[in-house]
Amino acid sequence: MTRVLKRIVMILAALAAAILIALAFRPKPIPVETARAVKGSLQVTVDEDGETRAHDRFTLAAPVAGRLSRIELHEGDEVTPRTVIATISPLPLDAREAAEIRARIESAEARRREAAQQLARWENDHAQAQRDLDRARLLAKDRIIARQELEQAETKQVSTAREVEAARSRLESAASDVDREKAGLISLQALQNQSGQLVPIRSTARCRILRILEKSERVVSYGTPLVVLSNPNKIEIVVDLLSTDAVKVKPGDPVILENWGGPKPLRARVRTVEPYGFTKVSALGIEEQRANVIADFLDPPDGLGDGYRVEARIVTWESPSVLKIPSSALFRVGQQWNAFVVENGRARLLPVQIGHRNPFEAEIVNGLTEGAEVILHPTNDLKAGARVVARAK
Repeated sequence: MTRVLKRIVMILAALAAAILIALAFRPKPIPVETARAVKGSLQVTVDEDGETRAHDRFTLAAPVAGRLSRIELHEGDEVTPRTVIATISPLPLDAREAAEIRARIESAEARRREAAQQLARWENDHAQAQRDLDRARLLAKDRIIARQELEQAETKQVSTAREVEAARSRLESAASDVDREKAGLISLQALQNQSGQLVPIRSTARCRILRILEKSERVVSYGTPLVVLSNPNKIEIVVDLLSTDAVKVKPGDPVILENWGGPKPLRARVRTVEPYGFTKVSALGIEEQRANVIADFLDPPDGLGDGYRVEARIVTWESPSVLKIPSSALFRVGQQWNAFVVENGRARLLPVQIGHRNPFEAEIVNGLTEGAEVILHPTNDLKAGARVVARAK
């Protein structure tokens, strides 16, 4: 009996030693970061830098060539339609310029006469084509000529009618050129009568001076931009996006403006997406196709002026309640999205179906339940079934 007990004790000791050795050499649990699948709000945004811009902006230009007086006003000053911003003393008339205008008038009148002659010729051809068509219809009705000859007569009648319309348009264009050149001569003669008088330059509405392009006194030519005016109470936001992002934005989408210098974000709404794109070279020297998105403020901007920088987040989709997890928990195997969940201290690989996502969170359509504990930033050595332990947060 004693011998049997000794044998049992030895067997139990050997088993205990084997268990201890196995526990000692068992792989340690992998420390991981985890998060819970929760229900909450989710926004999908397009983020890009933008700038403010005066909505109503217009430029005053020199109405005549002459000596511009020094502009005493400053950027930011408010002006009214009665405010004289600057004056111009017209230059004496140039005989060569007057001769050039008269020569252009004669050339325009010659083009008008030529266009009138072409119109008369095409009207005669059209009248003849119409008579030929009438005769061809009578002959075709009696089966004297072939159907093909009738179709040729119809084609000629339509062709000459179009030529008449084109010739009439050319005549109208030539007549407009004559009127324009004569108007230039009238303006030149009027300036001759006003020689020596100061021509005042006034604002057309109550607004604020945005920029003064010509501050000092100097001789300016006709049409030289002098002052840029704007309404300071109407400011809009311009955000240039990649064309691939611009197609996701629709008028009416909310816009959140951050890091503009104020204590809290401002709200805006997309007014329009400009229908034309442009090429812009990125900081890396890559040509990109971009398009401007224009948004209007919903919150009145405090202290923002024209050309100020803002960070815009355009909301293209949002929902108040979806099942979501951090985007860092997702990874792809082929075309399938997957996530590791922690069950009974081990990692379990689950295929998931995702919906909308942003850089931080993703909507889970299928594959997870609320409260599931997912592993963030899974490493390559993490395998299904591996023992894991959550790091203390």
